[in-house]
Amino acid sequence: MRVLFAIVCLSFASVANATFTQTIITRPLNAPAASPALAPLAPNATVDKLLVIKSARQLQLLSHGVAVKTYRVSLGKQPRGPKEREGDKRTPEGLYWVDWRKVSDRYNLALHLSYPNIRDAAKAREAGVDPGSMIMIHGTPASEDYPEWYFQSLDWTDGCIALTNVDMQEVWSLVKDGTLIEIRP
Repeated sequence: MRVLFAIVCLSFASVANATFTQTIITRPLNAPAASPALAPLAPNATVDKLLVIKSARQLQLLSHGVAVKTYRVSLGKQPRGPKEREGDKRTPEGLYWVDWRKVSDRYNLALHLSYPNIRDAAKAREAGVDPGSMIMIHGTPASEDYPEWYFQSLDWTDGCIALTNVDMQEVWSLVKDGTLIEIRP
């Protein structure tokens, strides 16, 4: 039943946002110049979509198609190209949803993404590989050996999207379960 619901949602999202998505693909969004990463959102702004631009190492919070917050992110250790199989250390590319969240002992807070989607699963099945799972947006490890700033300049995850813990706390409070996320190259 959950798979059927995901298929219906993906179909609706692709049809309803086809024109809008084409506009975004040809004209990437930029962060608002006057809005630093930790400035509060406008009172009436709600985050209705997340956009990750892998090449820019950015996570943008969108409200009605406008970037209202931008964060620097770290990606998988092999950041180029879409995730193809479990263990390839790549961050996926495509449309997903934030489908659940958890407090992580290892990575502070974590938002789970609905990877693999139907397209990812079909490609992996054709290739005869496991597509992987457990792709999340999460914070950085609390480690005495490696301070948090160490992780900011690296692509260090196994395919997840990582933020500083302060940024992750803010994203956690602003993003609801069920929010659409688009991950672009």
